[in-house]
Amino acid sequence: MADTTMAGKREWIGLAVLVIPTLLISMDMTALFFALPNLSADLAPSSAQLLWIMDIYAFLLAGSMITMGSLGDRIGRRKILLFGAGAFGVASALAAYSDSAEMLIASRAVLGLAGATLAPSTLSLIRNMFHNDRQRRTAIAVWTAGFSGGAGLGPLLGGLLLEYFWWGSVFLINVPVMLVLLILGPLLLPEFKAPNPGRFDLLSAALSLAAVLPVVYGVKILAEDGFAPLPVLTALFGLVVGTIFVRRQRRLTDPLIDVQLFAGRAFSMSVLANVFSIFALVGFGFFGTQYMQLVVGMRPLTAALWTLLIAPAMVLSVTTGTLLVRRVRPGYVVAGAIGVMAAGFAVLTQVYVEDSLLALGVGFILLVGGSGAVGALAVDMIVAAAPPESAGAASALSETGSEFGGAMGIAVLGSIGAAVYHSRMDTAVPAGLPSDAAEAARDTLGGAMEVAMHLPAQLGGPLLQEAREAFTEGMRLAAGAGAVIMVIMAVLTAIMLRHLRPDTGTDTGADTSTATGADTSTATSADAGVHPQDRPAEIVKEHRP
Repeated sequence: MADTTMAGKREWIGLAVLVIPTLLISMDMTALFFALPNLSADLAPSSAQLLWIMDIYAFLLAGSMITMGSLGDRIGRRKILLFGAGAFGVASALAAYSDSAEMLIASRAVLGLAGATLAPSTLSLIRNMFHNDRQRRTAIAVWTAGFSGGAGLGPLLGGLLLEYFWWGSVFLINVPVMLVLLILGPLLLPEFKAPNPGRFDLLSAALSLAAVLPVVYGVKILAEDGFAPLPVLTALFGLVVGTIFVRRQRRLTDPLIDVQLFAGRAFSMSVLANVFSIFALVGFGFFGTQYMQLVVGMRPLTAALWTLLIAPAMVLSVTTGTLLVRRVRPGYVVAGAIGVMAAGFAVLTQVYVEDSLLALGVGFILLVGGSGAVGALAVDMIVAAAPPESAGAASALSETGSEFGGAMGIAVLGSIGAAVYHSRMDTAVPAGLPSDAAEAARDTLGGAMEVAMHLPAQLGGPLLQEAREAFTEGMRLAAGAGAVIMVIMAVLTAIMLRHLRPDTGTDTGADTSTATGADTSTATSADAGVHPQDRPAEIVKEHRP
């Protein structure tokens, strides 16, 4: 008799459909970068409005994922995915044809809210569609590659579109893609929701938003503008609200998130490994793009084309990681991938102003390669360690952690680089410059380049050279700090996840959630891919068949 727990052609085609919104979510984070000059000329936003145009999407995306993931568990994951796809398409069209900065900010806000429904839904549907451990791990690897690939394709696609069309085209490209998802989704994707979801707690939803938004905002402002009381207080306020949120979840009969999941080492350590993987990748990406454009002098599109060289590293690392866990304990594979990222940072400590593109390329390939394997395996362990009926909330935790990791990476590594730059440039700025020009040169490399362009060659040349030297010195020190952090994380991961066994290829059964719509079967058996020792005793007891 055929193994009903093995995914067939329909599930794999459905996976391709699920990767579509994943690509768009990550692309929308980066595609706008190249459009800013044209957008600014057309809408004339103030500096504050321009910041909100850039940031509101990521803020609401991060702040709403937990709520949307839990909501999908309750009302249906396919349902909320399709609702989010429709909202994403409409908001994209509104953003494309915005005739004011306020309209664009509002459209980007709706895009963030809609995007928050997409990522947890896609990942939790994969959890329900692929019950076999190996197939699920492969599917999540494809999902991870899609998400990472979207972030890399965003600037390239934005640059290509802007060669021929107006700035709104970077948003309008989303509309036909979402139409495809709305047509194919009901045909290929099954519906899943928790059989006994309980009451949706609106206060918990509000608390989660009030916890995540201030922390992400505070960290981002600190990373961009340096230390200031307001962002520090804002982040602390978010942490206090987060504590209240966690305490409420422990008391509720039907919590928004089962915080007992963090009592399991597989879940909590996998979340932490994923956070620090994104921490490293985004944190150093902050330096890499500036180095290629401001130090080497590449055009934006040329720099974006260079980033395509890392795509094979992502594919190779994800494939290698998913194969290795068949013979090697997953904790050791994840720890080894984090070690590869540490090696990438070590190579990046050798990047200087001149003749360092090879070191930059090798370092980035190692960073991206290690991050790909960590992401695929850690996300799989996060999803597998959660009960099937909570897969949406668990997926949302994973994605929210990624947002935190990216913000913290820019804040920590960016602050190290900025401190070195400011220290060197304090004595390098020529005397007699207007105060605003001197401050701009001391603040950023881009500011120094702008000032140098308006100075005589005998003053501008040395200033620009010193600014580039200061920037690369700060980048090297940040890379050294990143290497130390990732070595510590590799050791911690190997210790905390050493109990997980290699994938033997045995099927662990279907999940216990309710399937309706395209798939009308209902199965009750052990949680897919979950070893009882990896989950808290009370959870294992509750979901044991």
